[in-house]
Amino acid sequence: MIEVFKTGVQETAQARRILDLLLEQFPDHRINFDLHDCDKILRVEGRNFVPETIMGIVLENGFSCNVLE
Repeated sequence: MIEVFKTGVQETAQARRILDLLLEQFPDHRINFDLHDCDKILRVEGRNFVPETIMGIVLENGFSCNVLE
């Protein structure tokens, strides 16, 4: 499963912090940001994850996060 999210993360340090939190919850997943994209893309690839859980972690840390349509 691959899901792509539009986020409000702007800086590399912020992205690293979010990545660390996500990888704690989903250690077997491939997760990365593309901060050069205008939508500040977060891409998650793996099995058995719920997009709302990913969005919740990002939102809890002060950033917007929505599934990219």
